Amino acid sequence: MVDAVQKASRGRARKAGLAGSRRAEATDRTPPQDDRVFRDAMSKIILAGGSGFLGQALARHFRALGSKVVVLTRSPRPDRSRDEVRWDGETLGAWSRELDGADAVINLSGKSVDCRYTGANRRLLVDSRVKPTRVLGEAIARCARPPRVWLNASSATIYRDTLGPAWDESCTDFAATLEAKDAFSLEIIHAWEKALNEGATPHTRRVALRTTLVLGHGANSVFPVLCRLARFGLGGRMGSGAQFVSWLHEEDFCRAIELILARDDLSGPVNLASPNPVPNHEWMRAFRELVGAPLGLPATRWMLEVGAFFMRTETELILKSRRVLPGKLQMAGFEFRFPELRAALYDLKQRPQR
Repeated sequence: MVDAVQKASRGRARKAGLAGSRRAEATDRTPPQDDRVFRDAMSKIILAGGSGFLGQALARHFRALGSKVVVLTRSPRPDRSRDEVRWDGETLGAWSRELDGADAVINLSGKSVDCRYTGANRRLLVDSRVKPTRVLGEAIARCARPPRVWLNASSATIYRDTLGPAWDESCTDFAATLEAKDAFSLEIIHAWEKALNEGATPHTRRVALRTTLVLGHGANSVFPVLCRLARFGLGGRMGSGAQFVSWLHEEDFCRAIELILARDDLSGPVNLASPNPVPNHEWMRAFRELVGAPLGLPATRWMLEVGAFFMRTETELILKSRRVLPGKLQMAGFEFRFPELRAALYDLKQRPQR
């Protein structure tokens, strides 16, 4: 099934990629005719952990559609008291009243995995995901009018490292591999999704957002970091270069979330990825082309290990082969605006930074 979906998607991808590269107005989304219907169905959306790159993108997207977006954050700004509410991500409080009568909850809470997996960081990486998920489940369970849908962040890293056929949501092979050094990451994700599934929320549809790398202008996110590396001549293949990279354009990320909110038949895990993962050597070549860098020094595995130590990160983020397909999104008829990598990169290059 995966191979059939992948072949069909590539045909659509070539056409959509050309259209996406010409989309000068892509930053300011032109609302479709059914935006009013969406706004009426999703008039209030709660965005937990929404102060980061993806949270800000979703808040802009849904406010442009006319929805009221309330962000739960540890550091609300004084001038945004109407749409930012303080919470600690661990205990019930006044913030939980915002959920009663809301249409949807989207939880993006979690410490960045771009760090060394020390004992202290391991605890933070787990707790910053599991505790907010659990307390949201408790808050929803206490609502007289619970939200109809709860989308909770997860990660496509859950799938086994592979250079073979791509994984969609039907895959249940979550085995860790020694080469990828991903045992701890899998431990995080299983605990994360378990906390979501254990919530006593029978009247709320639940979705685990198994997200891949999202390309956008977020500070220190993948797109600006790799552009800088490529400009400095460090945009060569990483490791063997054969490992696959699954990715998604920021605009398609927001549009996919919009579809999932609107479709009552989508539940459980949903992969958020473009239909065209690419090998790392092609991924890095595309970034070199984008910035006009003629050459990029390759980095062997031992070089990456040394670099990761000094940059206080882990090589798993680079070396694990993530070959993931958006099976459920495609079955639901989702049309990607940026299914091809180069069209996505050139679109972002042309967009103003927010």
